[in-house]
Amino acid sequence: MTKTRRSEEVFRRLKKNWQLYVIIALPVLILLVFSYGPMYGLQIAFKDFIPTRGFAGSSWVGMKHFKTFVTSYQFGRLIKNTLMISLYSLIANFPVAIILAVAVNECKCKWYKKTVQMVTYAPHFISTVVMAGIVLMVLSPYSGIVNNIIQLFGKERVDFMAKPEFFKHIYVWSGVWQTMGFNSIIYISALAGIDPTLHEAAVMDGASRWQRIVNVDLPGITPTIVTMLIMNCGRIMTVGYEKILLLQNSVNMSASDVISTYVYRVGLENAQYSFSTAVGLFNAVINCTLLVLVNKIAKRVSETSLW
Repeated sequence: MTKTRRSEEVFRRLKKNWQLYVIIALPVLILLVFSYGPMYGLQIAFKDFIPTRGFAGSSWVGMKHFKTFVTSYQFGRLIKNTLMISLYSLIANFPVAIILAVAVNECKCKWYKKTVQMVTYAPHFISTVVMAGIVLMVLSPYSGIVNNIIQLFGKERVDFMAKPEFFKHIYVWSGVWQTMGFNSIIYISALAGIDPTLHEAAVMDGASRWQRIVNVDLPGITPTIVTMLIMNCGRIMTVGYEKILLLQNSVNMSASDVISTYVYRVGLENAQYSFSTAVGLFNAVINCTLLVLVNKIAKRVSETSLW
């Protein structure tokens, strides 16, 4: 095919499907402006950035900021807290969403099924600030319902937020409550796409409901489960700073300080732009590496992968 004919073919397709290209134009533009555009600023991770000099005028220092972070006394604590909270969240959140989806799918009472879906989806739309406020109120050592129950049984009230050993559990399980309904949507959709004749054949063979779940439902949504697992593993080193900052205090800092809160603190509060960018880039590279490795392992084991 000549270059002229190829151009004509491209133009013909654009003219035929122009509505589709208009629809995707805005999302692509947003992605370019807000996701790929800021990558230009990553160069300050390798410079001593001074705002008045700009990107080009700031002096090049190479890997200085990365070495400073890796050799700092906080490095081990930050990596440990980030990994522990992230892995704990993954282990707690991932199966709960699947179990909820299977349970909702097996429910035959329509009004009860819709009620459960509404009740479990609703917390997802609560803002992070409100969510943190609810947690602090429920666990308050003076008027919180948890401490009221503890006192009812003759025990002393506990200041949960002042005990570092409780922070990870509070963060993770409040997150499970908030996100399990929304996270289950994709699995409910996958379950709805399973061929009904498979269940009919299983019933005719005398399979119980549990056996149908194990041998029909779960294998049917395995590709979805693997895909979601790969994507979650690619975010292991990413723990959002908003909720942690709202629940964090000087007493539980040893257990709550993670990479994202450290970047916020040194970058915005202390104006160490180059250093905070280097830390963020270090985090992103690890996430990208984990995503590629987990995707490769999943492809070998289950033949399901992102690419």
